Amino acid sequence: MATVVVTGASRGIGLELCRLYQNRGYSVVAVCRSATDELKALGVEVIEGVDVTATDAGVRLAAALAGRRLDVLINNAGVFGNNTLGEIDFDDVLRQYTVNALAPLRITEALLPLLGEGSKVAMITSRMGSISDNGSGAYYAYRMSKAALNAAGVSLARDLAPRGIAVALLHPGFVQTRMVGFAGDITPQQAAEGLAARIDELELTNSGCFRHSNGQNLPW
Repeated sequence: MATVVVTGASRGIGLELCRLYQNRGYSVVAVCRSATDELKALGVEVIEGVDVTATDAGVRLAAALAGRRLDVLINNAGVFGNNTLGEIDFDDVLRQYTVNALAPLRITEALLPLLGEGSKVAMITSRMGSISDNGSGAYYAYRMSKAALNAAGVSLARDLAPRGIAVALLHPGFVQTRMVGFAGDITPQQAAEGLAARIDELELTNSGCFRHSNGQNLPW
C-alpha cells in the first residue's frame, strides 16, 4: 500500500487531500498541530503536535515515521496575510517566511531517508510567488515567502533527480478556505482533485515545474 504524508492536514485543502488519498486506498499520514473533529472522523493516521516552524519538527516527524517508505510527501501547511507598504509588520513577514518557505524545506530534508526512487514531493505554493505575474503589488510577506519556496523547490528537483525523486511546485487556485476568509473560486475538494491529478502526472521529466492545479504552466 502506497503511503502519502500531508502537512497542514487539519482542515481546508490538507483535509481534502487526506480524504481523497484515503478513498484511493493509500495509507494516509495526516500531520498537524491539532487535529479537528473532521480529520479525526476520517480514520486516517494522525500525527498531532507538529509545529512545522519548530527547529526540531522535521527530526521529530522523521522519528515518528521511521522505517516506512513514503511515496508522496505533500508540504501543504501555510499561512497568508497582507502587508501593505507603510504598514508592514516585519514580525509577520518573518512568520510567513518561516511557515511558507523554511518549513517545507526543513520537513523535506528530514524525511529524505524515507523517500526513494519513484517517490514524489509536492510543494503547495502560490502563483502570488510569481515575479512576472505580479501586476498588483502588496502582499509582501506572502509573495516573498512563496517565491522563496519556489526557489527551494527547483533546487530540490535538481538535487533529488539522481535519486529518482520528482518535485512539483503547485498552485491550488483561489480556494474557499479559512486562510482567505472563505473567498475563492473553487472548493477545497476541487483544489485537492486538481492537485492530486498534477501529482499523478509528476515524473522526472517535469520535475521542478511551476503549475496550476488546473494543469496550466505558470510563469516564474
